[in-house]
Amino acid sequence: MSVDPNLLADLEWRGLLAESTDRDALRTALSEGSVRFYVGFDPTAPSLHMGNLVQIVTAMRLQRAGHTPYALVGGATGMIGDPRDSGERTLNSLDTVQEWTARVRGQIEPFLSFEGDNAATMVNNHDWTGGLSVIDFLRDVGKHFPVNRMLARETVKRRLESGISYTEFSYVLLQSMDFLTLYRQHGVTLQFGGSDQWGNLTGGVELIRRSDGGSAHAFATPLITKADGTKYGKTEGGALWLDPQMMPPYAFHQFWLNVEDEKAGELLRVFTFLPREEIEALEARHAEKPFLREAQKVLADEVTTLVHGAAETENAKAAAQALFGTGDVTALSAATLEAALGEAGTVDVDAAAGLPDVVELLTLTGLAKSKGEARRTVAEGGAYVNNVRVDDAEHVPAAADLIAGTWLVLRRGKKRFAGVRVR
Repeated sequence: MSVDPNLLADLEWRGLLAESTDRDALRTALSEGSVRFYVGFDPTAPSLHMGNLVQIVTAMRLQRAGHTPYALVGGATGMIGDPRDSGERTLNSLDTVQEWTARVRGQIEPFLSFEGDNAATMVNNHDWTGGLSVIDFLRDVGKHFPVNRMLARETVKRRLESGISYTEFSYVLLQSMDFLTLYRQHGVTLQFGGSDQWGNLTGGVELIRRSDGGSAHAFATPLITKADGTKYGKTEGGALWLDPQMMPPYAFHQFWLNVEDEKAGELLRVFTFLPREEIEALEARHAEKPFLREAQKVLADEVTTLVHGAAETENAKAAAQALFGTGDVTALSAATLEAALGEAGTVDVDAAAGLPDVVELLTLTGLAKSKGEARRTVAEGGAYVNNVRVDDAEHVPAAADLIAGTWLVLRRGKKRFAGVRVR
C-alpha cells in the first residue's frame, strides 16, 4: 500500500524523534512501503497516563501514514516493570496484572484502526513468555547480552549505588525478546518508545542482528517536561490518567488549559493532529497575545476530544463557564459538577442540622479565613451561591437551591469557588 513519504519529516518537526537508529535507513524504510512496527505498554497501573499518550498518538501517526501497528500489552513484563530511578517497583500479583492488562488493552483499542490493509494487531508478551523455560531463555536470549553493556545503561548506572535487583536488571532481555519474537513471527522491523526506553529499544535491534542476522530500526520520543525541566504527568491529584474514573474529563481538560505559555506550541505539535501551518499560525497569534490563551484552549479541546470524545469536551467547557460565573451552573449534570468541584475542593454538610448561612459556608469552604472576612466579602458584593450574588450575610440557602438535590456552588469574586455537598 502507498505510504506518506513526509512522515519522518513531520515527526522531526513535531519534535518526536529524540533518538533513532540510522536516520537515513529509517527514512528509506518508511518511504518504500508499509513498515510493521510495535510499541509496548506495561500494565503497571490500572490506567494509561500522559506519557503513554505520546506513544499512542505516535502510533496513530504511523498508521495514518500507511504503516502497520502492533500494540503490545506486557502481561509478562508488567509482572516485573522497567527499572526506575526512584527504586524497585512493587511486584503485583498475576491476577492484578491480568486485570490491568485487559483494562489497558481496552484503552488502546479505540485509538487504532483494526480494519484495512494496515490493520492494527494487539499482542500480549505473556503468550510467548509464560511457558518459556529459564534454560531456553538464558541460552537463546541471555547469551547475546554482554554484562558490561547492560551495566552501561543510564538507569542501571544510577541504581547501582542504591541497589537494583537481578529481576529489574534483566528487564532489557525480556523487552528485546519481544522485538525478536515479533520480528520472527510477524515481520515487525521497527520499535519505538519513550527516551527512557532507549537502552531497551536498541537492545532489541541488537538482539535481532546477533541472533538472526536481521536488520531492524528504533526511535525514541522525548520525555515531555514542564518549562522548568521537571516531568509532566503529575497533577495535585496524582498522575494525568486517561481513565475518566481516575481523572474526570473536566480535570483533564483543565490540565491542558493551564499549561505554561512557553509549552503550548510544543504540546500542540506532540499531542494534536492539527496541520503544521495551522499550529504555526496559532503559535504566532499566541506569541502576540498570550493573555488570550488561545493556544491552550485549542490544545485542551483537541486532546480532551481525542481521549474522551467531543461531548465530554463540551461538558468540561460548560462546567468551567458555569463555575466561573458565565454559564448556568444549575444545568450541569451531577457527575460533571462533582468532578469539577472535586478539583476546586468540597466540604460536606449534614442536612439534618440545617443548612448554614452564607457566612458560615464561606468560612467552611475556606473561601474566607474568618467570619469577619466572610461578612466583608458579602458586604462588598463578592459572595455568590450558585452564581447568584448574595447581599445578606444571614442568607440561608433553601433546599430548592441544591443542584441535583445535593450541591451548592460557593464563589468569592471571579475566580475562587468551592463546593458544598449536602448529605
